[in-house]
Amino acid sequence: MSEALVFQVLLYASFGVAVATFVLLLFISAPYGRHSRAGWGPQVPARLGWVIMEFPAVAVMAVCFFLSDRTGSITALVFLALWEIHYLNRDLVFPFRLAAGTRPLPILVVLLAIAFNLLNGYLNGRYLFSLGPDRETGWLWDPRFLAGAAIMAAGFGINQHADAVLRRLRQPPETGYRIPRGGLYRFISCPNYFGEILEWAGWSLATWSLPGLAFLVWTVANLAPRALSHHRWYQATFPDYPKERRALLPFVL
Repeated sequence: MSEALVFQVLLYASFGVAVATFVLLLFISAPYGRHSRAGWGPQVPARLGWVIMEFPAVAVMAVCFFLSDRTGSITALVFLALWEIHYLNRDLVFPFRLAAGTRPLPILVVLLAIAFNLLNGYLNGRYLFSLGPDRETGWLWDPRFLAGAAIMAAGFGINQHADAVLRRLRQPPETGYRIPRGGLYRFISCPNYFGEILEWAGWSLATWSLPGLAFLVWTVANLAPRALSHHRWYQATFPDYPKERRALLPFVL
């Protein structure tokens, strides 16, 4: 069986599994963070878990690039940079900004994230650097790339600001939760998730690829149910939680 055929099978299977994951997560909240609970097996410290499970996304995309024949392509380098900016932050910056009292991660969650990052990195990396069209430098001036890169940058900024607001809510040795305020928290409970969805919507547009679209579908499948769970948790925990806030999309959801 050729790699191209295996690639296609994995790509289309990823869409199906993403839909199934979305349905499952509407009923079962992933057991980490504020939704941590007993019965999900052994755990690892949160910082270590995040570093381990995000590293495959950093590594696989880089390996796909350096093993390709497109290492001299400016467009390929830009795609690699856009990806790595997000994942180096997620792997080497975000974990070390977590509060010391952050709840540990179940090993099961870490393993599932590793599996996803391996598959997703492979699908996007192999398509962009080997199996998909070799985009010339002119692609960087295409309206699809320009709009996608702008959306991706906006999403990254929203995500970073939202995370900063959450970090400022606690001062050591505090470990409890408070109502976040300011920025997009005026309108939605989870602007960090909204920002990440925007990021990968931008990536999908900038790369104009089915693997990019699959990543966006996976991001929505994972984060939309979690945003709804967070929103219900805030409402149940804080009697004075702002009633005008939505979960994920301002004024809509």
